[in-house]
Amino acid sequence: MTTNTLAFIGGGNMAASLISGLVNDEYDPQHIIVSDPDTEKLASLAAHFRIKSSTDNNQAAADADIVILAVKPQAMESVARPLADTLQQNKPLVISIAAGIREADLQNWLGGAIPLVRTMPNTPAMIQTGAIVLHASSYVSTKQRNLAESIMRSVGLTRWVDNEELMDAVTALSGSGPAYFFLVMEAMEAAGIELGIPADTARLLTLQTALGAAKMAMESSDSPAILRQRVTSPGGTTESALKTLNEGELLPLFKQALTAARDRSIELSEILGKTDNG
Repeated sequence: MTTNTLAFIGGGNMAASLISGLVNDEYDPQHIIVSDPDTEKLASLAAHFRIKSSTDNNQAAADADIVILAVKPQAMESVARPLADTLQQNKPLVISIAAGIREADLQNWLGGAIPLVRTMPNTPAMIQTGAIVLHASSYVSTKQRNLAESIMRSVGLTRWVDNEELMDAVTALSGSGPAYFFLVMEAMEAAGIELGIPADTARLLTLQTALGAAKMAMESSDSPAILRQRVTSPGGTTESALKTLNEGELLPLFKQALTAARDRSIELSEILGKTDNG
């Protein structure tokens, strides 16, 4: 990866994860600066990663080639508007990792015509196993697009979507997705305990089974449906369990759940994008 100057606006968990991933990929930490009002957080990041730090967002962004907006969605407008003049001077690549903040609103707050990439990471990015989807504005060059992908790839798998509206569906699938799997693991663990398996064993078996199934699916060219069929013997125990799940309409329920999450993502984007001036 070409060493450009990166400015992180916000030093929370996702910023720390990206910095960790970049440094592990041998990105020069002296080309990374993070800005945050929390001086203790800045001191910790600077000491751990040997990066630069600042409490002034505009100072951090002034000479940056890439500015990563790593603040909570609710705080994005109040952070973005004061950065507009600085970013308009040299038009750096801006990467937003804030869920639900649309390109049009960010462009409005930042003064317009900014090379902007929206991303939707999920929480496993904090342990470098994330699923990250990106969408580029029309102002993003091929070189900048590649830079954005290289940065986000430091914390997981990356995919692009051309239609920004798909980011709401992505939020429903992979953004919220870890919670769905946690719920399934929670249910399996609880059922195992009720069936008499010791609690620590039930948990370990559940987690290892989830890990093994995911690894098998990642390493296979076959679909999950085919993999499921291969481990389901006619008249066997697995078939009996799956029949019960299907009778409970699990598949339609998941569709309803993801649709509800997508619709809520759209609602939140509209709420977060409303301003007195826009």
